[in-house]
Amino acid sequence: MAVVEKLDPESRAALGREVPQWRMADGRDAISRTFKFADFNEAWGFMARVAMLAEKQDHHPEWTNVWNKVEITLSTHDAGGLSERDVALAKAIDSLLK
Repeated sequence: MAVVEKLDPESRAALGREVPQWRMADGRDAISRTFKFADFNEAWGFMARVAMLAEKQDHHPEWTNVWNKVEITLSTHDAGGLSERDVALAKAIDSLLK
């Protein structure tokens, strides 16, 4: 398995363009986003689709769900912080909403 590197400064500067809905997580080298849906069923369906993406990419999010709200945080533990794997998964998650 290849070594996963933290994002370089140029890639970090591009986050606003690459994944504009995601924000830096408080106190961590991670990105996060909150998703709101009509109800629990819609939120759960979204989580199921995200789970399939994450499994395919072998990169799993930290998340919580309360009724219609799903909060996702992405960070690469092997890299000790934010990596391209997180950006790729964020983009894939965002594509589910289009």
